[in-house]
Amino acid sequence: MHEKLDQWQFVMAALAIGVIGTLVLVGWTLLAMHRAEQRRDAVRDSGRRER
Repeated sequence: MHEKLDQWQFVMAALAIGVIGTLVLVGWTLLAMHRAEQRRDAVRDSGRRER
């Protein structure tokens, strides 16, 4: 009697980890980009007020 491993469970788990990790990374970079743009705008606005 041989016990077979169902490899599709591992394939689906790896795919889920990859997709979730990619979505988290994209969300993180979008937030970082948005914060950087806000800091840039704040610096630009403060420079215009001083003139």
